[in-house]
Amino acid sequence: MRVVYLADNLFDAHLVKHALEEAEIPAFVFGESLLGGMGELPLFGVLRVCVPDTAFSDAEGVVQGLGLDSDGNGPILEGDDEGLGILPA
Repeated sequence: MRVVYLADNLFDAHLVKHALEEAEIPAFVFGESLLGGMGELPLFGVLRVCVPDTAFSDAEGVVQGLGLDSDGNGPILEGDDEGLGILPA
């Protein structure tokens, strides 16, 4: 199994999964059960859409065609605050 898409939310994960299945590529969403334990805090990087190794190249094309590429507005990690006008504590 290979990860073909890291989803920011459950909607995107299932959108990709259904698009892959429509293209007759088996797809699986992993990490969905972890969302219930997160409480009110955001949890990033746990939703993964995976496909069999043999279908990876075809799946990449399908995912790229969906236009769900990250625009860099994901979570801010330590060290990412440089250049944003945020003063260090």
